[in-house]
Amino acid sequence: MLANFLNKSKPINFIGLLILFFVSLSYAFYTTILAESSYSNMLLKFGALTLFFLVIFFFFNFVNSKNRLTFDNSYAYFLFSILLIAVLAELLNYSILIKTIIYLLFLRKIYSLRSNRNVTEKLFDSGFWLGIFFIIEPLSILLFILVYSAIFLHNKITIRTLLTPIIGFISPLIIYFAYNFWFEKTEEFNSLFYFDMKPDLEFYSSTKYLWLVYTTFFLTVFAIIFKSATTLSINNRFRRNWIILIINFFLMLLFIFLTPEKNGSELIYNLFPTSIILANGVELIKKKIIKNIVLYLFLIGGIVSCFVL
Repeated sequence: MLANFLNKSKPINFIGLLILFFVSLSYAFYTTILAESSYSNMLLKFGALTLFFLVIFFFFNFVNSKNRLTFDNSYAYFLFSILLIAVLAELLNYSILIKTIIYLLFLRKIYSLRSNRNVTEKLFDSGFWLGIFFIIEPLSILLFILVYSAIFLHNKITIRTLLTPIIGFISPLIIYFAYNFWFEKTEEFNSLFYFDMKPDLEFYSSTKYLWLVYTTFFLTVFAIIFKSATTLSINNRFRRNWIILIINFFLMLLFIFLTPEKNGSELIYNLFPTSIILANGVELIKKKIIKNIVLYLFLIGGIVSCFVL
């Protein structure tokens, strides 16, 4: 059964899910990229996309395992893979994948604040990656809330820790401003601070997104409620990162809600906290038959979204 297969974090789990993802990627590539372009750069494009996705999987697993956001199982990796597969057709461009990698590099520094080592360096790096993310995705400035939430929750409030993320954030902005100033394109720099926000969810009313967005949202909220009932009563490092995960989840919901041009690709930014929270919820289920039903529903839903809808 699927629950038994994913119950332990084993290499065979990752290999099996990677094969499933690779098959889905091949199908999505064939039906979208090849349908719109010639065969000339086909292998190069497919190779580059595969490499980007492998990097995303690596950082997802690194952040999850390094900071012990779930137990020693493959539920989070499975859910992340399936949710990626569900929106795979919308993710086949370099821009969104590069932004996702930068976003994960930022999260890597935030969740690593559970450790007391190199705190100033981590906060600078988090601000630096957020600055780069802001240049290419201005609404990401919302993630400053996550930075200072992590500082507060991990009891690292000093003048240095409060100022360091800002210094890190400003650093790439100075370089970007200098570049635009040199080429007389300062209006491009100024445009970063004009936010075109369109809080409209009509796009997600299509059949493909009904199960993905709304079902996943409600299951994630249920997981938050039930997991928090036991987690928040214990003062440990996981409790702090659990609260950060919840903040991360709702911040990225707001980010998606305010994104002006929605095409489904923006959902990838919320897959990290969503899959981790859902995995923690699955861990709470005692009856294997219910656990298997939940996992198979996600598996079937992801495959149907990719290959049918």
